[in-house]
Amino acid sequence: MLEHFFSPGTVAVVGASREEGKVGHDLLRNLVTYGYKGKVYPVNPKADNILGIKTYASLREINDTIDLAVIVVPAPHVLAVVDECHYKGIDSIIVISAGFKESGIDGASRERDLLRKIKQHSIRMIGPNCLGLIDTQSALNASFAADMPAQGSIAFISQSGALCTSVLDWAVDECIGFSKFISMGNKTDIDEVDLIQVLDSDGQTKVILGYLEGVNNGMAFMHAAQKITKKKPMIIVKSGGTMAGARAASSHTGTLAGAENAFDTAFKQSGVLRAKTVEELFDYARIFGQQPLPKGPRIALITNAGGPGIIAADAVERSKLEMAALSKNTIDLLRSSLPPMANVYNPVDVLGDAKADRYKFVAETVAADPNVDIVLVILTPQTMTEIEKTAEVICEISNCAGKTVVTSFMGGKRIKNSLKIMCQRKVPNYPFPERAVSAIEAMYRYTLWQKKPIPEMKEMNMQKEQVVPVFEKVRQTGRQDLGEDEAKQVISVYGFKIPRSILATSETEAAEAAEEIGYPVVAKISSPDILHKSDFGGVIVGIKNASEMRRVFCDMTQKSRRLLPSAEIKGVLVQQMITGGKEVILGMSRDPQFGPLLMFGLGGIYIEVLKDVTFRIAPIGLHEAEEMVREIRSFPLLQGVRGERPVDINALTDGIVRISQLVTDFPEIMEMDINPLMVFPDGGGTMAIDARLTITQAGAS
Repeated sequence: MLEHFFSPGTVAVVGASREEGKVGHDLLRNLVTYGYKGKVYPVNPKADNILGIKTYASLREINDTIDLAVIVVPAPHVLAVVDECHYKGIDSIIVISAGFKESGIDGASRERDLLRKIKQHSIRMIGPNCLGLIDTQSALNASFAADMPAQGSIAFISQSGALCTSVLDWAVDECIGFSKFISMGNKTDIDEVDLIQVLDSDGQTKVILGYLEGVNNGMAFMHAAQKITKKKPMIIVKSGGTMAGARAASSHTGTLAGAENAFDTAFKQSGVLRAKTVEELFDYARIFGQQPLPKGPRIALITNAGGPGIIAADAVERSKLEMAALSKNTIDLLRSSLPPMANVYNPVDVLGDAKADRYKFVAETVAADPNVDIVLVILTPQTMTEIEKTAEVICEISNCAGKTVVTSFMGGKRIKNSLKIMCQRKVPNYPFPERAVSAIEAMYRYTLWQKKPIPEMKEMNMQKEQVVPVFEKVRQTGRQDLGEDEAKQVISVYGFKIPRSILATSETEAAEAAEEIGYPVVAKISSPDILHKSDFGGVIVGIKNASEMRRVFCDMTQKSRRLLPSAEIKGVLVQQMITGGKEVILGMSRDPQFGPLLMFGLGGIYIEVLKDVTFRIAPIGLHEAEEMVREIRSFPLLQGVRGERPVDINALTDGIVRISQLVTDFPEIMEMDINPLMVFPDGGGTMAIDARLTITQAGAS
């Protein structure tokens, strides 16, 4: 669908320049230097010939069909060029020119005009404010980058042109080749979702790398990413939070969510590996581009120095990998051939005097062990170490072992030649064992994602129509925050049990309500303006008799009116006191890019201090809900400790799925918490003790 960007038969460079060092000159030179077989038409009204190529005053003068136009004119002239593209029937353009939304208010207005114009003319566009595009298969270098990468299986997409040039420069030294290299710039039209769809069907691309500052359509990104990552790994380094995500949040979930947690969650649910740094992006690119995926987590370490071997083993223990238990046959072979001082267990220490032949024997023996999925070879340059020869034998073993083989040759000047050998033979080397283990773990995590079935979504039959009048009533009063009684009414429609409660408007009504419910009871201030009642002394538990109930009513209402004189005080909610369960929290905050971000964690008043929470983007199924529950650090408390019975996990996961459906059914819900949700021992179900909910004033969007 975007084939003219990657394999055009003809390319016009509008703004081609005779002057070396100008973007228009460098871009034209790149097009004609690296073997592109199509026709190139420079456009410049002040030149007849550039780089020996006939140059045209305008697109209209070219007597040929143009597949792709690359525009390098000053920003104020871009719209006029787009009109010329429409006249020539050009459907694909790359706008290199800067001076759009990145430059301020006037530039943003110019960019909006540009978008309207290309939509009007049915033109697709990469940019503006971008480095351009490289496709190594068609030898197309429609960029002003300083280098042309070698052909390879990695595609790179980026919002940052400067990062593109850095990656290109790095790749040359690392012997890494690329299939496509795309600078998206401002992403005014073509964005990461469009490009993921292109790369999904691109046979040359096996791995996708990317740098993103944000996504235009969160759900579309997740759907596209989830589809492609089942076939090809996608590794993204994400920087910069969104201003939209920084709005004031009043719920616990809203406070804890944040844009970064939303991105982490979206990447996790769609199989994207998130690199925390550019260094980590490079580390992952190296191993994914050069080695087969591991068949399992079992790693064997080979080292000529004890310290680095221990460091690597520690890193393995902290990861999802496992130290391989070498078979008896492997141990016997190693013991029969290695010096007595050598360690024949994992990590295998070949000793400091090991030469290439010893490394070769051990690496071949260990790689052949059926208990080993991955081999990490560590080398420190010692006086007798045959560094280059060792690199060569490890490369030979890597090429025929059929397993993931990685090295960590540690040092500087003395290992430089060996790094070139391994680079050319596609064996990734890491300067430190921890980085090697981290990259291997990323590969293994990706294999787990590939095996993971896509979750099934089963919609529950809820009486949604009962929620609509509750929201309408709240809006009619000019509010967005539901009162506790209103929030509980909504969640009860979605199957949550709630304690019996009665709203009292006087101390006499409070005493009568408590008598009817049965002591002990809980008293809560009822006000749509007081969201966190505990902060104002607005929750009292364990009230035992009528006189205490009367006193609590008076104290609570008077204190609330004194501390918040503008708040609407409806009275006091007298509630059945529930004991015997564990307190958890279920919540949601609507992320501006990805939609409803669900949260689960231990509940109560310490939620924001402990922050032991986990997130998912709705809608989710039962399996993902169970994963949420098991991910929190304090999950063992829910399983029961010191003789306690485990809580009802099935009821808990069912509740998470119900929240997921509620916030999916009603996009006007912006934030909500059920805190605490009491979870009872196995088979006892759950009870929503407190709830709060915020909706948009305008209704569903």
